[in-house]
Amino acid sequence: GIHGLSKVIADQAPRALKEYTLQQLFNRKVAIDASTSIYQFLIAVRSDTMGSQLTNAAGETTSHLMGMFYRTIRLVEAGLKPIYVFDGKAPMAKARELSKRTEKRQEATDGLAAAREAGNEEDIMKFSKRTVKVTRQHNEDCMKLLKLMGVPYIQAPGEAEAQCSEIVKGCLAYAVGSEDLDTITFGAPIMMRYLTVSEAKKLPIAEYTLSKILEDMEMTMDQFVDMCILLGCDYCDSIRGIGPKKALELIKEHKSIEAILEVIDQEKYKVPENWNFVEARELFKNPNVIPASDPELQQAIKWD
Repeated sequence: GIHGLSKVIADQAPRALKEYTLQQLFNRKVAIDASTSIYQFLIAVRSDTMGSQLTNAAGETTSHLMGMFYRTIRLVEAGLKPIYVFDGKAPMAKARELSKRTEKRQEATDGLAAAREAGNEEDIMKFSKRTVKVTRQHNEDCMKLLKLMGVPYIQAPGEAEAQCSEIVKGCLAYAVGSEDLDTITFGAPIMMRYLTVSEAKKLPIAEYTLSKILEDMEMTMDQFVDMCILLGCDYCDSIRGIGPKKALELIKEHKSIEAILEVIDQEKYKVPENWNFVEARELFKNPNVIPASDPELQQAIKWD
């Protein structure tokens, strides 16, 4: 996710955030980022304190299927109409971020082995969560399950969050359901968090409205995207030394990253070499998505 974005929004645009119970969203269609949901299920649905995931008799993981099954039933029972969107191919600009994640998972795998040897339950749970990766098999299992349940889903050509945003921009759903605030940077008019988190957490559903964020922060969408890049996104490094407060301040004053680069003290703030912020901006503004006007897309995500 974009570092510090939820805090910036909470501080600067509190009007943009509303809270709901599931029942208040009766009859709404919501485009849900399936991959982040599956990730949550793999982390949350455990069979024991040793961090093991649920498995079937053949030893195959079933945590994601249990999570997807019960969560979807809960949403549908409350009158919601979920449309699941699965990740496609990540853009090349994300390769560095993905390799960093692989490294972190490897470190966690080593930590998990040591924790299991020592019998340290707390560390076992901590490291086992960090080793989780959503695989193609997890996605395919969940697609098969949704098909059997009669719940619509599609595979995005690129990032699921971008496709979810396109579906909502095209008025084919009311909101995007995701835990990642990057979704707003893709221009999702309305985004909801905590739709797929466990009931045990007792969190109300948080709804963010993009137009109110821009209004309260007195920003254009272009300026908002540039601020998100400064905060640190998956597509490029950020400028060392610039935190949420400074990023907001600089964008308000100078309106664009280009203008900021002309005035900031490059000794004090370390701008990455060959910084590809222009490509990052393009990926947020014109992502690889199936347009909402596409008849096949409309057919695939239709609730009967």
